[in-house]
Amino acid sequence: MFSSRVHLLNICQQKKGNIAGFIWDKISLSAVTFRKMSSFNQEFKERFFRGAASGEIDDVRLYIKGNVDLNERNERGWTALMFAARNGHLHVVRELVQHGCDTSVINSTGQTALDIALFWNHGDVARHLQAGQRYLHPDDNFRNYFSLNTLNRCSDKRKDRGWLANKINDANTRFVVFRNLEVLATKLPKSSSMYRYELGKIEMKPIETILACNPVTIFLGLVQENRQVPLTFKEPALFAVDLSTMSEEDVRALSPGSELLPGYPAAMQLLPAEAGIFAEARSMLAWHDRYQFCPTCGSSTRLEEGGYKRECANLECRSHKGVHNTCYPRTDPSAIMLVVSPDDKRCLLGRSQRFPAKMYSCLAGFMEPGETLEDAVRREVEEESGVIVDRVEYHSSQPWPFPASLMLGCIAHATTETVKIDETELEDARWFNRPEVVQMLTRQHPQGLFVPPEQAVAHQIIKTWVRRTANL
Repeated sequence: MFSSRVHLLNICQQKKGNIAGFIWDKISLSAVTFRKMSSFNQEFKERFFRGAASGEIDDVRLYIKGNVDLNERNERGWTALMFAARNGHLHVVRELVQHGCDTSVINSTGQTALDIALFWNHGDVARHLQAGQRYLHPDDNFRNYFSLNTLNRCSDKRKDRGWLANKINDANTRFVVFRNLEVLATKLPKSSSMYRYELGKIEMKPIETILACNPVTIFLGLVQENRQVPLTFKEPALFAVDLSTMSEEDVRALSPGSELLPGYPAAMQLLPAEAGIFAEARSMLAWHDRYQFCPTCGSSTRLEEGGYKRECANLECRSHKGVHNTCYPRTDPSAIMLVVSPDDKRCLLGRSQRFPAKMYSCLAGFMEPGETLEDAVRREVEEESGVIVDRVEYHSSQPWPFPASLMLGCIAHATTETVKIDETELEDARWFNRPEVVQMLTRQHPQGLFVPPEQAVAHQIIKTWVRRTANL
C-alpha cells in the first residue's frame, strides 16, 4: 500500500511538472506573440499616418475599418488629420471627420489641424475643418459646451396658455425628466470616452397621471432643424418635468436601461448638442426649487409663462406693480480670465482647494452690481493674485447650470508680475510658459499637472492663447 502511494505521488509530481512546463511555454509564446502584435500595431499605425500624409485613401480606410482610435498621435503629438491637413488632402480630411476624428486635438507645439491648414494656405481643408468643429451652432459661430441649444425657445408663445396646453398633449411632444435635479439619460450604444449619453426623451403617456398632479413643468422650446426656415409652430415641442416625488426606480423605469446623471461632472458626458438643452432645463428647475416663495412678501408663488415666471399669490404684493426681477429666473454673471504676462510669453494659472489634485485653471469670480465686465476682471485678478491688469479682451461665454451662472471668458493683459495670493480663495497661483501649458493641455506634464477638460470655457481660453503664436 505504501509503495502504491509513493508511485502515485511521483506520477502527480511529474504531471505537475508537465503542467508547469506547459504554462511556461504558453507564457513564453504569449510574450513573443505580444511583441509581434506590438510591432504589427506600430507598423499599422505608421501606415495610417503615411496614408493620411500622402493622400492614400485606401490605407486610411483600412485603418478606419479596424475600429481603432482615429486620434492616435505620434511622438510629436501629430494625428492623421494633421498630416492630411498639412498636405492639403481634402478627401482624406473629409473621410476622417466623417468618422468622428476630433478636430480640436492639439499637438506638442499647440496647433490643431485647422491651424496647420491655415498656415499652409489650404483654404478648402480649413473651411471643412471649421465646419467640423465640436460646438458649432447652425449659424456657424463657435459655441462652448452647454451653449449649443438647437431648440427655438419661442418666448413669445409662453403667455399663450391654450397653445402650451395643446403642445403638452401633442403626440410628438417629448419630456426631459429630472429627479432632484438629476436628469434621466440614455447611454449611447457606441460612444467615445468623452460623450457617453443623450437625454432620455419620454412620451406623455407613461407620465400622464403624474402630469395631472401639476409637477413643475418647463416649456423648453420647439425642435427647429433649420433656422433659415420659418417656424410653423407645428414642430415637436420639448418640456422639462420635475418628477422628484417619484422613486428613483420608477423614474428609471420610464426608459429601460437609462440612468440618472447627478449633475457635475457626470453631465459633461452628454452629447454637445444635448448639453445646451440640459443647461436650460436644469437652470430653470434649480431656480424653481429655490424660489417657491415670494422674496418680497413671503407668500407662496405659482408658475406662469411656461415656467419662466413665478407670480406671487398675494394680489396686494408690490411685485405685481412694475418690473421686478424677483419674478424671473436668476442668471449670475461670472468673469473667468486667463491672465497673460506683459511679454505675452507666460500665463497665470491658479488652483483652488476644491480642484482635483494637480489641476490648474483660469482665475474667476462673480461680478458685482453696477460693475462692468472689464472692471470685474481687474478687481478679481488683483484680489486673488495681487497682479495688476490693464487691457481686457473678451473671448466667449458659457452657461454653467450648477445652478445658474453665465461664465464670461476673457484674456487679461497684466502690467505687473509679482504674485501674492489670497489664501482664502486660492491654494496656489503661478506663471507658466507656453511649452509647459501645452504639456498640461495634452496631459503630458512631467509633474502630472493639467488644466480643465475641453468642455470648460477655461480650457478653450487657454488653448486660444497657446495657438496664437504657436510655432509651425
